[in-house]
Amino acid sequence: MPHEAISVFDMFKIGVGPSSSHTLGPWKAALQCINTMQQTIHVEQVTTVTVLLYGSLAKTGKGHGTDIAVMLGLCGKHPETIDVNSINPSIQHIKDTNTLLLGNEIAIEFNPSINIQFLYKETLPFHPNGMSFVITTKDGQQFTETYFSIGGGFVIKEGETEANKNTMVNLPFPINTSNDLLHWCMKTGMHIYDVVFENELTWHTEADINNGLLKIWHTMRDCMYRGCHASGELPGGLQVKRRAFNLNKKLTNNNTYTNYEEWQTVIKQGGSGFQYILDWVSCFALAVNEENAAFGRVVTAPTNGAAGVIPAVLQYFITFCNGNTDEQIIQFLLTASEIGSIFKKGATISAAMGGCQAEIGVSSAMAAGALTEVLGGSQKQALMAAEIAMEHHLGLTCDPIGGLVQIPCIERNTMGAIKAITASQLALQSTPDFAKVSLDKVVKTMWETALDMNTKYKETADGGLAVNVPLGLSEC
Repeated sequence: MPHEAISVFDMFKIGVGPSSSHTLGPWKAALQCINTMQQTIHVEQVTTVTVLLYGSLAKTGKGHGTDIAVMLGLCGKHPETIDVNSINPSIQHIKDTNTLLLGNEIAIEFNPSINIQFLYKETLPFHPNGMSFVITTKDGQQFTETYFSIGGGFVIKEGETEANKNTMVNLPFPINTSNDLLHWCMKTGMHIYDVVFENELTWHTEADINNGLLKIWHTMRDCMYRGCHASGELPGGLQVKRRAFNLNKKLTNNNTYTNYEEWQTVIKQGGSGFQYILDWVSCFALAVNEENAAFGRVVTAPTNGAAGVIPAVLQYFITFCNGNTDEQIIQFLLTASEIGSIFKKGATISAAMGGCQAEIGVSSAMAAGALTEVLGGSQKQALMAAEIAMEHHLGLTCDPIGGLVQIPCIERNTMGAIKAITASQLALQSTPDFAKVSLDKVVKTMWETALDMNTKYKETADGGLAVNVPLGLSEC
């Protein structure tokens, strides 16, 4: 059976909030479109570009910053390297001048209210997150490039499939399912993270893998630290106040520190009581997703909307379980990525396809499995933990109020993190051979649940909390 080869650096992408499918994906699609122009018709021949946003991208695109993302992508700016403080001025300049520097090369007329169209009642058949770039040249020719943002920052061009793109690589340990993964672990005696590392060597050197994963962690860590020290109100009009700032201030009890390392020392000095640890895990997750909501730099884990779960659980491991070594951090991320890729292959990590079970549920499963392995659990216990975490997220809907990744998204990251830790503890105290539900069965169930779920609960803001809580009148 052909296998889909997914790198750990596909699952963990550095980018900008608030959404991997609605911000990062469209941004990357715009960059791909620019690359196509440069290779075929040449950017200097272009006179106009019109962006058509379909389905979920249209319905929640403004709240997710999809229009902002495609403009920045068309300007040739990259989500991993852009100065996030330059985003608002750049977009304001486009609006004020009605011009856009296409591919950072040539200025074209571009009125966002005209050249970006939200087609609320139209959906392309392949995926709810569809977008088309209609390009007109000086000689009157018109070309259309269509892309789909399929979750987690993954993008597919119309006519292509992920299988076509990713089956050309022959991995030493091909994996589609958790059963495949367990087979290789049992055959070789290796940990999950060892198997993943060997596969990763197909693309990268050992040094590049280690350095890349530490860069991923440092980006998560820095995002968490920023979020714990940023106060005020989140953008978007819901008047949601940041909570991580006050919670961090309360928990650190006015102790002084000047950097992450000193902050960690202060946290550890506060003790190890259950309520204290619980509050910190919530604080870690809140901090990341408040930064995400404010167009901060985050890491898809596996998505932006669920970006706080894995950092919160990994920070818990570092702070309260003495896991603060580079080797353990790398192992955690390797195991988490493989569990995420199994869900992506067997189901989806797109809320527009599967509801929030595809985001918070998957991230919780990833964190649970990773935590279990680095705490000394067996491969079977790690997969059991991932199964437990997802089993108790099945059916979770995606119903963002105002189409913003704020309510209930930010709090859901705290729930996903706590469930991951609980699932890990249950698995560590259990014998997996007696488990009634396998990870593969829960992946299959999640996908079937996604197919049965009403469309209004799939990131459309047409149902659930999104229609029952008046804008600006939330109690949050």
